[in-house]
Amino acid sequence: MAAGRGTVWAGRVVSAIPALILATAGVFKIAGGVTHADELARNWTHFGYPVTQLVPIGVVELGCAIVYAVPRTSALGAILVTGYLGGAIATHVRLGEPVWIAPLFLAVLAWLGLFLRDPRLRALLPLRSPGA
Repeated sequence: MAAGRGTVWAGRVVSAIPALILATAGVFKIAGGVTHADELARNWTHFGYPVTQLVPIGVVELGCAIVYAVPRTSALGAILVTGYLGGAIATHVRLGEPVWIAPLFLAVLAWLGLFLRDPRLRALLPLRSPGA
């Protein structure tokens, strides 16, 4: 299924949202883990994770965002982002927090953006109109 330039650009814009959010959050985790920022440490331990895991998880988060943002590796990146965000969803659900919808929304945006900008994915998962 061929897509026009508008579709591809819409995919790039939609893809930029989760990539930027994940990259920013990863950088904050890395910086906060190094400086042990008080509020970040409190929030992190609330989730049940030791503060010593801020940097490694921030590196994973930043890595997922980078792999997703690079066009040649974006499909692998979408899989990694989905796995990472699945862990975030599980953490919030375990704590009974309703904000689990935010990581779910980011995962949906990641796949929607990839679908719009990657013709290989559109060919693999064609959307058909009713009656077609």
